[in-house]
This record gives sequence, C-alpha cells and structure tokens, in this order.
Amino acid sequence: MPSDQPLQLSRLLLAALGTRLYTCHQNRMPRCGPVLIVSNHRSFLDAPLLMAALNRPIRFACHHYMGQVPVMRDIVEKMGCFPLSLPEQRQQTFFDQAAQLLQGRQVVGLFPEGAEPMVKRTLPETVGGFQRGFAHLALRAPVQDLVVLPVAIASDAEAVNAAFPLRLLSLIDPSEPLFSQDGWHPMVIYERVNLLVGRPYWIRPSHREHYQGKQAKALVTELTQQCYTEIHDLLQQGSY
Repeated sequence: MPSDQPLQLSRLLLAALGTRLYTCHQNRMPRCGPVLIVSNHRSFLDAPLLMAALNRPIRFACHHYMGQVPVMRDIVEKMGCFPLSLPEQRQQTFFDQAAQLLQGRQVVGLFPEGAEPMVKRTLPETVGGFQRGFAHLALRAPVQDLVVLPVAIASDAEAVNAAFPLRLLSLIDPSEPLFSQDGWHPMVIYERVNLLVGRPYWIRPSHREHYQGKQAKALVTELTQQCYTEIHDLLQQGSY
C-alpha cells in the first residue's frame, strides 16, 4: 500500500499557505484501484491540491531538474513524485515507472501540458495543448480496471511572484529549451481555488485490442481530445 505521507504533507502545506480549496464532483474519484489523473498545470501547488481534494496519495511525474537539486529532490521524493529522465531515455523510463505503479493499483498523476505553463504566465481559465504520452500509457500498460480521470484546477484568487531567473534552471538541466530564454520563473500561489473532477474514462480490454496500427492513433487522439475538452469545459465553469 502507498504511504499516506504525501497526502499529509499536502494538507499541511495548503493549511500553512492559507489556500482555500473547494472540490466539485469528488464522488467521481474511485476510492480504490489504479487511476491515471490528468490535469492542467500552472503552480507548484497543483500536486498537493489534487491529493488533498481527491483524498488519495498520488504519484506524480515531475520535471527532470527536480531530481537533480539535493533539497528539491528530497521534497519531491517525500511528496511521492518521480522525476522524468533525460530526453533520450525519457519515454521508456516514464512508461516503465508509471506502468509499474499502476500495476500496483496506485494513482499516477500527469500534467500533459508539459513545463510551458509553469514557466510562462498564463490565465487561470486557459489550458494549453496536450502531449499524448498519457493516452499511450493508458492504452498500452497491462493494467486491469484502469480509470483515466480528467481534473480541472480553476484558480479563483491567486498571487503571482517572480521566483528565480529561468536561465538558472538551464545550469541544472540544459536539455530543456524553455530554460534558455530570458525572464523569471513565475510562482503561482493559490488563495482560493476550485477543483472540478471530470467524468472518468474506463480503459476496456477492447481498447487495448484495437491499440495497433491506424486504430491505435485514432484511439490515442480520441482519449487525448476527450480529456482536453473535459478539462477545458470544467475550467470555464470553475473560473466564474
């Protein structure tokens, strides 16, 4: 069974920052079994928010550089995160790690927008394009009773500060082109935030049977678009 420490740390962090969290459709979150959480991403608080709102420890994939800095590495490990590998090894190691966690009937969290909304200021009601890795994982991983759950994080009130120069991160992880630009890494701290759970997408044996050739591409596109649309629509509801 996964440790409850990440869940406890998440609640403590949100309480210390005074973040007020409101959750809608929490009953859509399965109480047990493997779940792949897919969410939009603008703040370092997103992972703790999702754990606190859904009341389950979640193993999040995080950026490679977070596993390279000693103090940060300790924090992300205590939060249950697993840093991604360098680009040349990333795809296979990500699949192996995430599939193993799901086979252990744990919850895995992914932010398919990637790092861009974290390093560029974006509006709370917007969501960027989705990378398709999560859909390939869901359809390929040999996991029974897997649920893909889209979740929208809709900020209602927040403070945005300049944390540190982006080029500082390029010294730690030169493989990320976003870190080679000028400017500062923004730090979004939610003061009041709505978390809206979308409709679950169950991965059936028939999905995996058709995950080959042109059918595989169509299934990946369908799942990616369905999660994107669900989160986009929920953001419009939760941002007003």
